[in-house]
Amino acid sequence: MRGIYRVMLGRRSAHAEECFQGGFIGTDFDIVQDLTADLTDQWRDFNAKFIPIFLARHPEKSKIGAGLACGALWTVSKGIQIGDTVLCPDGSGSYRVGEVIGNYTYAPGGTLPHRRKVRWLDRAIPRAAMSEALQNSSGSIGTVCDLSAHAEEVRRLMGLDTPAVIVASDPAIEDPVAFAMEKHLEAFLVANWAQTELAKDFAIYEEDGEPVGQQYATDAGPIDILAVSHDRKRLLVVELKRGRASDVVVGQILRYMGYIKEQVAEPGQSVEGAIIALENDQKLRWALAAVPNIRFYRYQVSFRLLPS
Repeated sequence: MRGIYRVMLGRRSAHAEECFQGGFIGTDFDIVQDLTADLTDQWRDFNAKFIPIFLARHPEKSKIGAGLACGALWTVSKGIQIGDTVLCPDGSGSYRVGEVIGNYTYAPGGTLPHRRKVRWLDRAIPRAAMSEALQNSSGSIGTVCDLSAHAEEVRRLMGLDTPAVIVASDPAIEDPVAFAMEKHLEAFLVANWAQTELAKDFAIYEEDGEPVGQQYATDAGPIDILAVSHDRKRLLVVELKRGRASDVVVGQILRYMGYIKEQVAEPGQSVEGAIIALENDQKLRWALAAVPNIRFYRYQVSFRLLPS
């Protein structure tokens, strides 16, 4: 199985049945033109051209909202590859499974006119059958989200067996066990944000009342969580260590913070960072001692058996 994506077919799956019957997925975003000649290999080039177009049509939107809209438009139209799997909510508690079998086409005047041809499989995955982590990820706000990290579970739910192994082939991974344990931390953190220390000052970034700060895409890579202070004066970049080397994590969050400061922050907004890890890390503390606007947090996992 290649890439796996959750794709919304209209707000609250309003166009799901038409897409299932017509064999396609698609987007709109009020961009009324054929994008064939504009679908660059890099989404950042596409966004550079279409964010101003989107904002001209929707001046009430923020730069973050425009970037998310254009990024989703590019991902569905170009980023998803032929052979990738899509999971699309059907509006009744299940996800239809399909395989992308065609490149971008434009259907002027049609529903969700920026389209990809899909072969819908005779399979549906009930949301209730998903783990909490997969439910949280697949329930992310936005038109499209990448579920490839959950490939093992998706294969199992589709009836395709796959061995469960922990592999650390990435040289940046120092602790494979911590990496495996923290695999679903992001979804858990988002779902329980209100109970965290960070929630006293920050909320996960929202656009039109919907949280869009999880896996926020940037030219420097996807930010685990982007948050904003309650007074809207501070932006917070949250990065999860996931068993990686300290230098790698610090370098990555600094890149993200630099991008947010230069490309996203509104005038007067400051940018801060937070790194979250399972274990205490002296190397990380030494590195952050020279960077006063990045804080380090540890999390604890508790386990209890309750009588039924």
